[in-house]
Amino acid sequence: MRVPSGRLVVDAPWDDDDVSRYERGQPTRPPRELAVSIPPGVYRVEIAWTAGPYEFLGEYFDGVECAATRLCVSDDPVIMWEMGLGVDDDIDRLQPGKPPQFYADANVGCFADAGAWTTLSAPFRTFKDGRPVPRAIERMPGWCERVRDESQQADLVTFTADSGGVVWLGRTKTGDVATIVVTSGMPGAKA
Repeated sequence: MRVPSGRLVVDAPWDDDDVSRYERGQPTRPPRELAVSIPPGVYRVEIAWTAGPYEFLGEYFDGVECAATRLCVSDDPVIMWEMGLGVDDDIDRLQPGKPPQFYADANVGCFADAGAWTTLSAPFRTFKDGRPVPRAIERMPGWCERVRDESQQADLVTFTADSGGVVWLGRTKTGDVATIVVTSGMPGAKA
């Protein structure tokens, strides 16, 4: 995926609470942009899957679920992990034991170039009569989608994010960000 601005949004591509505002063309909440930036560039997105039985509403199923998704910034080894704070997160207001995360009503998260957010997220934010309008996107493996903004050479890539996601930054020995990981649907998961 392309991130020409070096500023990264890690959030849901739309918010169910904003549907009426989308339809009326009113401003919506800002996206969750990370407080750290990465070098402008093209990065691969990888998904880790887990398979096995699970229980849902008292019934048992076999299934495959997305455990985590990562944006690979470099191939350098990660030597430490930290929470991926957003530009609007206040470290003093974080509740102990509750890592900052984004919320995904429809269990979809995304990585997107923050500089092109308005254009990239528009296909997900177009509703009529409270329902999403069919969008022209590129389907990718693992139920992912990609939207491209060729005028800015930027992308948005979706991924499964059950109940939202906790964002982790993997840093190298020099302190550079090597990877950005979103754990999905696993509140106690560590990077």
